[in-house]
Amino acid sequence: MANNLVSMQHIRSLIQQLQKGYSQRRIARELQLSRNTVKHYACRLLQSAYTLAQLQQIDDAGLAAIIYAHTKQLQPDGRKEDFKQRLSYFIPELKRTGVTRQLLWEEYKQSYPQGYEYSQFCDLLALHHKVEDATMHFTYQPAAVMMVDFAGDTLSYTDADTGAVIVCPVFVCVLPYSGYSFVIALPDATQPNVIKALNLCLDYFDGVPHSLKCDNMKQAVKKSCRYEPIFTDTITAWALHNNITLLAARPGKPKDKAPVENEVKLAYQRIYAPLRDKVFFSIEQLNHAIKEQLTLHHQRIFQKKAYTRQDCFIKEEQPLLQPLPASCYYIHHSVQAKVQKNYHITLGEDWHHYSVPFAYIGKGVHAVYDTDTVEIYYEHKRIALHRRSYKKHGYTTCKEHMPESHQRYSEQRGWNEEYFLMQAEKIGCCTHQYIKGVLKGKHFTEQTYNGCLGILRLAKSYGTFRLEAACKRALKGSSFNYRTLSNILSNNLDMLEAQQQPELFTMPEHDNLRGPQAYT
Repeated sequence: MANNLVSMQHIRSLIQQLQKGYSQRRIARELQLSRNTVKHYACRLLQSAYTLAQLQQIDDAGLAAIIYAHTKQLQPDGRKEDFKQRLSYFIPELKRTGVTRQLLWEEYKQSYPQGYEYSQFCDLLALHHKVEDATMHFTYQPAAVMMVDFAGDTLSYTDADTGAVIVCPVFVCVLPYSGYSFVIALPDATQPNVIKALNLCLDYFDGVPHSLKCDNMKQAVKKSCRYEPIFTDTITAWALHNNITLLAARPGKPKDKAPVENEVKLAYQRIYAPLRDKVFFSIEQLNHAIKEQLTLHHQRIFQKKAYTRQDCFIKEEQPLLQPLPASCYYIHHSVQAKVQKNYHITLGEDWHHYSVPFAYIGKGVHAVYDTDTVEIYYEHKRIALHRRSYKKHGYTTCKEHMPESHQRYSEQRGWNEEYFLMQAEKIGCCTHQYIKGVLKGKHFTEQTYNGCLGILRLAKSYGTFRLEAACKRALKGSSFNYRTLSNILSNNLDMLEAQQQPELFTMPEHDNLRGPQAYT
């Protein structure tokens, strides 16, 4: 008889052929079993208290009890029972700091010397973890829920002015049915920026899902509870504005929002990784690159499927989304401020300074701001509008708000070599060449800017034609400065005809002299 038990299908075929009166040799040949195996099972069938016809009607469990009744049962291993009883101690201990499987095994062997060796001990622990970590498959309805979370890792960009690396938290949203997602880097993780991210997400989806599910993040949940979490007033107002139901995962149960946890992992692979070596100089550049990688992610075909996330979203989920509200919900803050002597007010939240027209110096104004804009009012009239900046102790200044003298000084501070060469080129090539000589006349180029400005202003007094002629005459000398040109123009030297100087020496023609044609 073979070591392996014969299948129930073979046993039922054996009963049928015994009913037909076939010999054991023929049955063995047709079932491809040995004659001893056929003889063994035929004896058990015939020795039972049932006829062959009755055996055909018995279910598999009853027939197995007859056929395999005398199969030798393995004796239970006492070590395994002992190990199962100790699991309730092993599992919590492994979570404690510094406790390893090696340490637990050594303690186990001391108390139970005949117990398992280390490799079998580890295998049984791993098997227990697999059983305990079983996952459940959930089926989501299209447009029913949107899940959101912050990624654990951040992205960053480099400030172009200071060279400082600015770290940005990353917000991830996903529709579980299609896997269509939205990812954005934020200046910070405060509640106003979370609201802004949610608004941009709904615009990206071009619709509103019926519910939103998050973990117990402080930006959304005021008091966590397994059954009735209390949401913040702001997120509740946002939900009412967009006609969306708020849900929260159970505390300490990240699997309640497993789709967004998986989407964060995919963001690391398909957004973070491709951008890891690129340098960005603004959060706008960073988010533009994120959006490009996100589009590629949505257009990638699912593994073992014939469609993409984008296909599934457009065909099956987007038509079921609720329409967007007429306007977005924004958190507006309002503060009173006094215009300082430098015609700026300070927004205390960011310690950033914004300009107003200089005529309002010393006046009390009213500033209204959100995540994108800062509006400044005086007596209910808007006097300034700025794009909000999160740069600490920075200045946002409009040229129109400055006094005229400050504007001119500001223009001067913006001078550079390229500016003067560009202005000179508009006058003529000789002026351009002369200005270039002036710029090279000092070790520090900045020291020549006033001289260049004076030269360009000569065009207003004498005209561009005369200035060009004066520069042409001055280029014959070796001195490049404002005073030289001023003297030429004031003495009308630029208007004199250039005197032809006689050629002092001319190379005579001679047959022994070779020209350029001899070297072609």
